[in-house]
Amino acid sequence: MSRLETNLRVVRALGMRSVRQTFRRPQLIAPIVVFPTLLLAIQTGGAGAAVNLPGFPAVQSFLQFMLAGAIMQSLMLAANSGGIALAVDIEMGFTDRLFAAPISRYSVVLGRLVGTAALGVAAALWFLAIGLVFGANIEGGVPGALVVIALTTAATVAIGGVGSAIALRTGKASIVQGLFPLIFVILFLSTAFFPQGLMVEPAQTIAKYNPLSFIVEGIREPIVTGLNGTDLLGAVLAVAGIATISLLMSARALRHRLRTGG
Repeated sequence: MSRLETNLRVVRALGMRSVRQTFRRPQLIAPIVVFPTLLLAIQTGGAGAAVNLPGFPAVQSFLQFMLAGAIMQSLMLAANSGGIALAVDIEMGFTDRLFAAPISRYSVVLGRLVGTAALGVAAALWFLAIGLVFGANIEGGVPGALVVIALTTAATVAIGGVGSAIALRTGKASIVQGLFPLIFVILFLSTAFFPQGLMVEPAQTIAKYNPLSFIVEGIREPIVTGLNGTDLLGAVLAVAGIATISLLMSARALRHRLRTGG
């Protein structure tokens, strides 16, 4: 068996373990699903008339507009949850035992990200289903829904890589969990919950250059207008950029952990 095949088997095995762990722990699933769903219900019910504001993008309903924001919020919580889970494995000594085995160290991190990707898929399916149940159209149809799922999954893994890097660097679940407030600051300074054109400065300028705005607009496009490709390209580039940064951060953090043992 080649080294590549061995590493793929390790990633698959660790990925399945990660998925099983994730879906067996309600404390990991509940915040990712329940909190964004409640916020979506509150915002849709309380600010639904915002679609009538001058300059608001043409949408079927405020729910249709907000679905992308809810998905974005959920995937970021999923990414943070994956980082916490990796840090817990480090604290328990499980990761150190894997590092001592004759396998690629990177496959250990990739295996954990498989579980994070599963959460991204679940988040996309959940909110697309909510939208359809409560009357929001998916203008891109089935292909558009598949694009939303794929983009959400990719973004979850890319952002999850940042959480994994912090977990590898610190080895503390509490530190990774402490990123939760920062996640929401960055998210609310994007176009996840309100159009950029209706924001006030400096939030409008920050949202314009916020990578999360590009991702959320890429998720929103298949839902609101169909598969036009304009926002989708920006989203793909933003995900690729975040993935590159998270890969470099993870590689550096992993080398540091292997060199110092903590």
